[in-house]
Amino acid sequence: MTTERFDPVERLRGMVTPPADKSISHRAAIFAAMSPEPVRISNYLDAADTNSTLQAVRSVGAIVEVRPDEVLVRGTGLRGAQEPEGPIDVGNAGTLMRLLPGWLAGQEEGSWEFQGDESISRRPVNRIIEPLVMMGADIDAREGRLPPFTVRGARLSGLEYELPMASAQVKSCLLIAGLVAYGEVSVIEPTSSRDHTERMLAGAGVAIQRSAVEGGSGVRISVRNVDELELEEVHVPGDLSSAAFLIAAGILIPGSRIVVESVGVNWSRTGFLRILERMGAIVIGDLEPESQSMPTSEPITDLDVCHGPLIATTVEPEEVALAIDELPLVALLGCFAEGETVVRGAQELRVKESDRIATVVDGLRGLGAEIEATHDGFVVTGTAGLRGGTINSHGDHRLAMLGAVAGLASREGVEVVGMEAAAVSYPGFVSDIAALS
Repeated sequence: MTTERFDPVERLRGMVTPPADKSISHRAAIFAAMSPEPVRISNYLDAADTNSTLQAVRSVGAIVEVRPDEVLVRGTGLRGAQEPEGPIDVGNAGTLMRLLPGWLAGQEEGSWEFQGDESISRRPVNRIIEPLVMMGADIDAREGRLPPFTVRGARLSGLEYELPMASAQVKSCLLIAGLVAYGEVSVIEPTSSRDHTERMLAGAGVAIQRSAVEGGSGVRISVRNVDELELEEVHVPGDLSSAAFLIAAGILIPGSRIVVESVGVNWSRTGFLRILERMGAIVIGDLEPESQSMPTSEPITDLDVCHGPLIATTVEPEEVALAIDELPLVALLGCFAEGETVVRGAQELRVKESDRIATVVDGLRGLGAEIEATHDGFVVTGTAGLRGGTINSHGDHRLAMLGAVAGLASREGVEVVGMEAAAVSYPGFVSDIAALS
């Protein structure tokens, strides 16, 4: 475990390109493995989580070639997944752990055991197990809800399933299962979540449908089984969730102006930017508007970020799914904002790489913040900044980067214990921050 110190800086200036999008990279590798023809993936994220996905698809029969400018995947086809010699190790990749079982559950023979690191062993999978079992899947998990767990291939039937809470991972798992199930699979979300899976499926020729729920709230997304995916090429944009840490630093540190290049701005990922706009932050870019149509590509833009004063805001439950990974940064920004910043309906944070409500609240309080946890979020009282101190990442990549940004904007600096966790999603984070200082 490494400890790294981040001292206050006078300003940040320059241009920076964030790493490739982690969510899209995972999906690109999985869908490529399900395709009958070779798929070229450009700008694939080279990080611990996404490399776990490459290794996982290799283990079920895909041939993966990592080239200097692309990843080439020769898949098995939708119904040709192979039984591996040993367990599938997902490492720390929750997206991999929750998406890949949707495909494998519908293979009519074979068995696949999933395991991961210590953090993964605490992250529940019952939210995918329960609907998959309703479709006919055969899955055994530790205590019925935790990894390691085993998926045995079975014949899956159609299902209409209403999600208890919006979740892009659970939705994606069920839509993937629908590609090999007999009958229509419909997922009803109470509010919208990330739609990368729907876009990629539509781009692969799947007749996916999205519509408002009649006589109620929410969105219904439906698919039917298909013979094959028609996916040839995927370009992965820059990751807005990783860029968010650079954006927050540019907003918080006086005199700063940075340009974050080639960022994906899919409307279902820009919830954080809409929260920033309410807080008075200056972030300029060509953002995609929300649309009822089903796009097949991911929009990309440069974001121009300037320092400026902030006012407090309230993040309501219906906004959470579209900003889930950036909510720890909302807590940090709230420390510098005028007034009381509140996040509600974010209980999903308790089952991330760490309990992000507890670790963010404890970590920022240790740096001088006035912040309290609630059962589904937190309340932050702005005090015009942070003193500094020490924060433990608890093996969570986003908490490690949060501590680094807090140190740059603090009065005395911050030591981050376990800074190596940032490599899960952003291996070059420390060097990129240094280049802007």
